[in-house]
Amino acid sequence: MKRLFVLWLILVPIFLAIGAEAKSLKKGEVYRSLDGRFIEVISSSEFEMNLGKDTIIGQYDFKGDKLRVVITVMGTKIVTYYLLTEEGLRDEKTGEVYYSKDALAALEKKKEEKQKREIEKLKKTMVLVKGGCFDMGDTFGDGESDEEPVHTVCVGDFYMGETEVTQGKWQEIMGNNPSRFKGCNDCPVENVSWNDVQEFIRRLNEKSTLNKGGEGGIYRLPTEAEWEYAARSGGKKERYTGTSNEAELGEYAWYDENSGGKTHPVRQKRPNGLGLYDMSGNVWEWVSDWYGEDYYKSSPKDNPKGPSTGKYRVFRGGSCVDSPRFSRAAVQDRAEPAWRDSDIGFRLAVSAQ
Repeated sequence: MKRLFVLWLILVPIFLAIGAEAKSLKKGEVYRSLDGRFIEVISSSEFEMNLGKDTIIGQYDFKGDKLRVVITVMGTKIVTYYLLTEEGLRDEKTGEVYYSKDALAALEKKKEEKQKREIEKLKKTMVLVKGGCFDMGDTFGDGESDEEPVHTVCVGDFYMGETEVTQGKWQEIMGNNPSRFKGCNDCPVENVSWNDVQEFIRRLNEKSTLNKGGEGGIYRLPTEAEWEYAARSGGKKERYTGTSNEAELGEYAWYDENSGGKTHPVRQKRPNGLGLYDMSGNVWEWVSDWYGEDYYKSSPKDNPKGPSTGKYRVFRGGSCVDSPRFSRAAVQDRAEPAWRDSDIGFRLAVSAQ
């Protein structure tokens, strides 16, 4: 019995120590939520908790296998129970997780790997446009006054949609089809305003694992300079997209002489030198810029984004009901952001990673 009593005296403190270790949080440990809020352990019974703009001190202890957190907000005591998991601290009621440093790092790594897979998928529907400098505007001397003066512009690398956004893609993201020429999932969506397109892009970015947050997300409209550079097969001196010969335009574009007055499925004509389809004809394409009649006179050289404000947004490229003159790579047109028409659609752009 004496031996057992001595053994008990030795083992009880060990068991108590193990239990205490299992029921404590490491001082200095920080747990973070996905939206940036945090819980930092500052002692064996206290923590600092970030709640948006405010940071408060609270108390914690253990009730069985649960961590009880107590904070006081405007005189009201709030008690929350958390479960200790491999990820960190999981709110027993809401399921929200405050991740440990290692778990958050693993989560970020997993997200990065998913983003890489998404980029590979993206490359199948978009074309990488290597940036460069080119002469933007009426390089053939047969355009409108707002296409002058011809000026040198340089753009960085970006991705451009291989085709215009289709009715099928719009239906998938928005749950409706506003197009006049319905019954053709592979035809470009049309009858969408610039504002409608911004809502489409917002929803698309919400669904995309590429979206890292921040202004604009990942998908966007191309700038006018990016659009013209891409339409000219990478800044070449091309009157139309893919050719300067009007006799060859029908090989590249649906316009008034071959379209029958309606849109057609994408990828039916020859692509331009970058592998982009329907940059001339089929539907006009919204770009991100405000319209400025004299903007070319003061446009910056590097990555111009158009006037800072305005009344009209620009669209480019001509449509199935327009003549060759309006299918030129340099031609501009514009409308108020809320304007819809059955010959106006868009294509997407993505800044190069």
